[in-house]
Amino acid sequence: MKTHYIDIHCHPSLKPYSKSFKYNPPKKNELDAGRKNSIWHYSPPNFLEKFLNRIVTLTKFSQTDLTALAKARTSIVVVSLYPFEKHFLSKRIWGWKGLTDVLVNLAASISQSRIDHVLRHQDYFQDLMDEYHFYLQLDNQVQEIEGIVYTYRVVKSYAEIEQNLQQETEHKKIINIVLSIEGGHCFNTGLKMDENTASPSEVLKNVGKVKNWNHKPLFLTFAHHFYNELCGHARSINIGALKDNQNRGLDSGVTALGKEVLTLLLDDTNGQRILLDVKHMSLEARKTYYALLDTQYASEMIPVIASHGGITAHRSIFTPNVTDYPEKAEWFNNISINFYDDELIRIAKSNGVFGIQLDERRIGSKKAIKKSKMVFPNKRKQLQKKALLVWRQVEYIAELLNRENLFCWGIQCIGSDFDGIVDPINGLWTAENMKDLGEELLNHAKTYLSKNSKKLEAFNRISAETIVENVLRENALQFIKTNY
Repeated sequence: MKTHYIDIHCHPSLKPYSKSFKYNPPKKNELDAGRKNSIWHYSPPNFLEKFLNRIVTLTKFSQTDLTALAKARTSIVVVSLYPFEKHFLSKRIWGWKGLTDVLVNLAASISQSRIDHVLRHQDYFQDLMDEYHFYLQLDNQVQEIEGIVYTYRVVKSYAEIEQNLQQETEHKKIINIVLSIEGGHCFNTGLKMDENTASPSEVLKNVGKVKNWNHKPLFLTFAHHFYNELCGHARSINIGALKDNQNRGLDSGVTALGKEVLTLLLDDTNGQRILLDVKHMSLEARKTYYALLDTQYASEMIPVIASHGGITAHRSIFTPNVTDYPEKAEWFNNISINFYDDELIRIAKSNGVFGIQLDERRIGSKKAIKKSKMVFPNKRKQLQKKALLVWRQVEYIAELLNRENLFCWGIQCIGSDFDGIVDPINGLWTAENMKDLGEELLNHAKTYLSKNSKKLEAFNRISAETIVENVLRENALQFIKTNY
């Protein structure tokens, strides 16, 4: 079985782009992989870094740099452009290098120079453009890794991906980069924590510019950590010094400006539609978006995307505290940033995708996380226990969809959020560990089918190998092929 994977949500550029602000000139993507401002810079976790992550959940190492992706035999990856939000840093404590600076630098491993730039600038859209150009600087530039020549290419369509795959040889490999964006604030909204700053005409103009990029994003995550004047967001931060910064707009709905932006993004004139990712949207905002899909866009099959998340095992966004499967619900995290049964069914019926986020805080309850820990970790046993956290997501979705008489192995994929601000599942530290995850998912799939195959509809009785290949690669591939 092939265990290489497609990731539909990760941030290869977050660390190197942020580190580039330390150098002159800033914002330069170095071809020299030995430089920290190179997207090829390879820095896997050492023993101490793994220990620190286990104890205090800091992820200082590189997870999804292009070298790690090459070593993982990745050929397609959906990367997320993300203008770093000011409100991680807005409340100043302890002077110019405040407590928030220290916390954010520890959590995201960026640089003080990048933090200073984020605090100073007044244009999220320009920051978005600069990260986009950071990728373009090394587009199709050669990098040799373990005797194989690699390049990455930022692609415009699935047709380009097919062309690139046909050009590959045993000694020449191409990583196809598909763009996405995280956070509607990228159109230059939400600059101040306590007041609206957005110019509607500027925002809509910026949306139009992105739709006309040479490499149009596949989708955009409409909300993120802080209020963006477009829609409300779900709680995502629990660090005391930063939590209050999220309060404005928390759990609110879609604004009038947000509806204009939604409509423009979904306008498919000249095939320029940018799909929406519902991750980070509040329950109220999600209700509004789904209602739009059921009314204004009822004649179209617009896929629902949850690019990186976990499930709640609860019935509905309308009854978020009701579960039909209490014995299963105790293994999952019922928080509003995660997804409900009715949403999973909607994703499947719309031919969407659900990216399983490889963040322990999202995909398991405290009980499940505790049971997955080992006092004296044995690598293989630890991987088996940790992969079970991921398999439970796959299995629950499958059983839910099977009861709805739907194909039940077709939406699950990987949306790792690697190199975002995540607490990775121990043992599944970086892109290179995806091979280990695949092997353990296969074991879990075989065990499950041996006991439960007869419960499934005939069309859902596929092999364990096919299930895992769907999760790791094929579901994401089909989605990109259909929508890009």
